[in-house]
Amino acid sequence: MNFESSVESLEALGSAVSAGLALFVPPPDLQVSEWADRFAVLPKESSAQPGKWITATAEYQRGFMNAVNDPLIETIVVIWPAQSGKSAGLLNVVGYFCHQDPSPILFVQPTLEAAENFSKDRIAPMIRDTPSLKPLFGDPRARDSGNTLLHKQFPGGYLALSGANSPSSLASRPIRIVLCDEVDKYDVSAGTEGDPVKLAVARTTTFWNRKIILTSTPNIKGTSRIERAFLKSDQRRYFVTCPHCGEKQTLEWGMLRWPSPRSNPELTEHRPDECYYVCSGAGCEITEADKPEMIRNGSWEQTAVSDDGKTAGFHLNALYSPWSTWPDLIREWLDAQGSVEELKTFVNSKLAETFEPKGDRVEKDLFRDRQHDYLAHCQAPEGVIIVTASVDVQDNRLEAAAIGWGLGEESWALDHRIFNGSPGENGVWEELEEWLQRTFKREDGVTLRIRCTMMDSAGHHTKQAYAFAKRNEKRRVYACVGRANSAGVARPLLSRPTTSNELGVALYTVGVDTAKESFYNRLKIEAEGPGYCHFPVADWADEEYFLQLASEELATVYKGNMAVGKRWKKRRDRNEALDLRVYAMAALERLKPNFDRWADHLKRQATAAAVVPDPVKEILGASSEQLADLPEQLKQKIAINRPSRPSAGGWVNAWR
Repeated sequence: MNFESSVESLEALGSAVSAGLALFVPPPDLQVSEWADRFAVLPKESSAQPGKWITATAEYQRGFMNAVNDPLIETIVVIWPAQSGKSAGLLNVVGYFCHQDPSPILFVQPTLEAAENFSKDRIAPMIRDTPSLKPLFGDPRARDSGNTLLHKQFPGGYLALSGANSPSSLASRPIRIVLCDEVDKYDVSAGTEGDPVKLAVARTTTFWNRKIILTSTPNIKGTSRIERAFLKSDQRRYFVTCPHCGEKQTLEWGMLRWPSPRSNPELTEHRPDECYYVCSGAGCEITEADKPEMIRNGSWEQTAVSDDGKTAGFHLNALYSPWSTWPDLIREWLDAQGSVEELKTFVNSKLAETFEPKGDRVEKDLFRDRQHDYLAHCQAPEGVIIVTASVDVQDNRLEAAAIGWGLGEESWALDHRIFNGSPGENGVWEELEEWLQRTFKREDGVTLRIRCTMMDSAGHHTKQAYAFAKRNEKRRVYACVGRANSAGVARPLLSRPTTSNELGVALYTVGVDTAKESFYNRLKIEAEGPGYCHFPVADWADEEYFLQLASEELATVYKGNMAVGKRWKKRRDRNEALDLRVYAMAALERLKPNFDRWADHLKRQATAAAVVPDPVKEILGASSEQLADLPEQLKQKIAINRPSRPSAGGWVNAWR
C-alpha cells in the first residue's frame, strides 16, 4: 500500500510528536517567586499596577513565597498589614501548584460569602489573564467543565474554596496545600465541629509533603489566632540597612519623627511631609526617598526558634510597603487619635500588631481630680458646643443624662436626672419629655439645646419606649439596644438602624464594648483638651454616681482553654451612669457634628448676644434730659444698645 505524505502533513505529524514528547519533560525547577516573575499576571480588576508580576516591586514578598519550596518548612505564618501584597502572594502560590506541582488545594476565607467573592474577584481574573493557567481550567460556562465557583479542577488536582463558618466545606476530601486567609476573622467554631483552622489542617494528614499557610492582619492581644501561631514560629523579620551608617535594623513605628506642636511649641500643626526615620544605630535621619533602595536590599532573618522546627513566621508592618508612604501613615495615625476603634484599626491593619485595650478598669477615686465647680456660675461651660442626652428605662423609673461636647470630643457631664414612677404610666414620660426640651446657657450667653437622644429600649417597657421615640423623632429621640462584641470582633459604636418593629421606629444597635473601651481610655487622659472628661460638683455627682461609672472591667472570655475575646463585665449590680454615658456617646456618633463649624456659629451668636453692662441696661429707656449729665463714653454705649423705634411711615403702621 502506497502512502504519500505532503509537506504540511509531515509538519503536522512532527508537531504532534513534539507535543507528545513534551508531556514527558519535567517542568523547570522553579521557586514560587521565580514562577511568579516568569508567568504571573496581575489583573486590572484587583491591582493598581496591572500587568506582568515583578517580585522586586516589593522585595519582601519573595521570602514567604519561597518558604513554600523549603522541604524543611511545613507551616508558614504571615502576619502582615493590609494592602501589602499578601493576597497577591497567596495567589502566586495557588498558580504555582496548579501549573508546576499539581495538588489538591484548599483556600479558606472567613465566610462562605467571602470565599465566593474571592473566587469571582481574584481567582477567576487570575486564571483568565495568566496564559500558563487558562488552558488548565475548563470554561466555567460549560456544564461539565469542572470549573465552578467554589471548586475548580485542573490536570492532577483541584482548587476548593470554602468558608471558615461552613463545616461541610471543610470536611471530607484530602488536601495537600491549605491556605487560610484572615484567620483572625474566623468564627471560634465552624458550627459545632470545632476550630476551623484545625479542621482544615486535619485534611492534610495523609500528605508527607503538605504545606499549611496561615495569614492575617491581627486583632486583639491575647485572643489573636495569627499572633499565637506566629509566636510558635521562628519569627522572621525583615532587616534593612541604613544608607548612611550601614546599621542593619527593622523598621519600627516608634522611630518615625516629624515636626509637631509637641516637639516644637512654636508650631501650631503637625507636618507629616517633613518626616524622617531615626536609625537605631547612629541616629541617622532616613527619609522616604531612601526607602525603596533599603527594601530592595533587605533580607528576612529568624529571631526565634520555632516550637516544632517546621514553622516559619513572617512579620511586617506598613512602613515597608511601597504602596503606603510614611507621611500618609502619619496622617492616618493623627486622624485616629481620640477614637479607640480607629486607633485599633490603625494598629491592626497598618502596624500588623495586636491591639491591647488600655482602659480595662477604673476606680471611683480617679474622678475626684476631674470634678470642677463649672455649674455654679452657668448651666454649661463655654467649651461646650453640642449637647446630647441618653435615657435608661428601668421597671420603676427613668434615668436620663445630658453630656456637653467640645472640640476633640472633650466632654462635660451637665445633668443626671431620675424620674421615679412606672414607665407603664404616662407621668414619667411627660416629665422626661419636658426635661428633654430644656436648654443650657453657657457663660458667654449662648443657649444650647439637646440635639440628639439615645434611649435604651431593651428589656423594660419596650412598647412605651418605642411610642415615646416615635412621638419625638423630629427632636432626634431614637430607640436603641446595646450589643457586646462577638467572637473577638469589635462592633461599631453605632450601627445602621432597622425599622422591623410594629411601630416602624428606627432602632439603633450600640456597640457597648466599643463605647466603654473608648470612655475608659479617655479617663486615662490627664491633660484637659481633646478626649478629656469633666465632671461637676453637684448633688447628683455623688459617690454612688462615680461607683456606677467605674462599675465594669474588661475581662478575657474563654471557650475551653482558648481565649476567644474580651468582654466588659460588671463589678457591681448598678451601672446606670455608665450605660447613660455610653448612649450619650452613641447619640454624638449619630449626629457626627462638624465641631469647628459649630464653634464658629456659636461664636457669632455670642458676639451678637453680647451682654450689655447692668448700669446701661437700667437707663436704656431714659429720656434725653435724664441722660444729659452722663459721661460721653456711656452716652455712646447707650446710643449703640438703645433699641431703634420704627417711624410712623414704616411697615408696622402701613396697614392703617
